[in-house]
Amino acid sequence: MGIELVIFIAAILFGIFLYWRESNGNGAYRFLNKVMNSKELQMSTDNPKGFVYKQAFLPRLIFVVALVLVAALVVEFLTPLAVFSSYDGISAFSSFAVGTLIGTYVASFVIKSSEVIETQSESLEDKFDDVVEKGKDFIEDLKNKDNKAVEEAKEEIKNEPETKMNEKSARERLKDKGLM
Repeated sequence: MGIELVIFIAAILFGIFLYWRESNGNGAYRFLNKVMNSKELQMSTDNPKGFVYKQAFLPRLIFVVALVLVAALVVEFLTPLAVFSSYDGISAFSSFAVGTLIGTYVASFVIKSSEVIETQSESLEDKFDDVVEKGKDFIEDLKNKDNKAVEEAKEEIKNEPETKMNEKSARERLKDKGLM
């Protein structure tokens, strides 16, 4: 189980490298496209699509499995390792294919998120500065409102005892009306 985990992690790293390499240039894909397709069907010069870069799931899966299959055939016939004659070899083959596919999607996520962060970084800085300024203004308003509220409460407290001294109690008012 340990060697399969190492193979799987290496395959993820290989998938990341493969995707990153194709995101920088798609010369091999463009050459193959030029050889296989007629002039009318060839891809445009500004199209960045590659074998795994900006491909849908199925073409990406087919390319990765074909690439790993060719590598396994080379290992099978040029070295004494028997890839296809044992369970361990087939398991390592499938782990490498799945790991490479996962690696391409991890790299796709990282590249897309870094592009979004780069485009939004200036606006995020401006928004953050605005939030900081609004927060400072809000704190200042709270400090000023608290001081005003305390002063108003003190004035009300001073005025209340004077008005209470002049007012009659409820019993006295009832006596004045003759109800008591």
